[in-house]
Amino acid sequence: MESPAFSVQSVVDQVAAFATLYGFKILLAITILIIGLWLTNQVVRMLAAVMSKRQVDRDVQPFLLSLVSVLLKVLVLLSVASTLGVETTSFVAIIGAAGLAVGLALQGSLANFAGGVLILTFKPFRVGDLVTAQGFTGNVEAIRIFDTVLVTPDNRTIILPNGALSTSPMTNISGKGTIRVDMVFAAGNSNSVDSIKASIARVIDTCPYAQKDRTHDILLTKLTELAFHFDVRVWTNSDTYWDTYYFVHEGIARQFAKDGIQGPQPSITVSGNFTNPGNGVLTRQAA
Repeated sequence: MESPAFSVQSVVDQVAAFATLYGFKILLAITILIIGLWLTNQVVRMLAAVMSKRQVDRDVQPFLLSLVSVLLKVLVLLSVASTLGVETTSFVAIIGAAGLAVGLALQGSLANFAGGVLILTFKPFRVGDLVTAQGFTGNVEAIRIFDTVLVTPDNRTIILPNGALSTSPMTNISGKGTIRVDMVFAAGNSNSVDSIKASIARVIDTCPYAQKDRTHDILLTKLTELAFHFDVRVWTNSDTYWDTYYFVHEGIARQFAKDGIQGPQPSITVSGNFTNPGNGVLTRQAA
């Protein structure tokens, strides 16, 4: 009967010894972890406020905040490990080895990180720019550590990896602040060229997004048996590209109807021996 009592007492003694030896360190480590994470969040918030107040480039802000947050959390973990008695030099070596292994396994992520650094350094585009990249067109909403967020005109969110963005061709539609909206329209050749151009010009003159100090082009570029084809080029601010595009299209449709401008009318030619309809030929010609 002595053995169980002795065994329980032995366990109690071991727990007491462990608590005496490590209890304070564990409590201190937990305290450091909680306070450290809280301070990290506070520092990141303060840094965000300072950068916003000093008008730091908003392209850089999310990138720097994420980087600072990660570095501070690593320092907190190192402090916790040191408090528990873990040799920080060994801990750093372990982290370095693990980082190398993870880095080899995640080469794509490292390429995306490097791509993010290149984008923020050379600034091929900024937050708010309208760009076409990787087959998508949209406004840049954020440039993050590993990816860039685009919002398309139909309000879809597109996530593009920075690695591909930094090494592949892309078009910054907003890069110069102004942009030319190129459109193509056709009207039936029963209308005069001057009347068609006058109708289009009325729409451009009433477009609130068209720049009044720029010359806008209405060019006859193609003639067919049924239609006149015009290239219409309107200058506008980069952030009103789509507004201009849709305004002009809808405006021309309404103005053509108001001015009696007819669209291309397909024609049908019937030929053959009408005494023998089976030998006839029916031809439909489009614009």
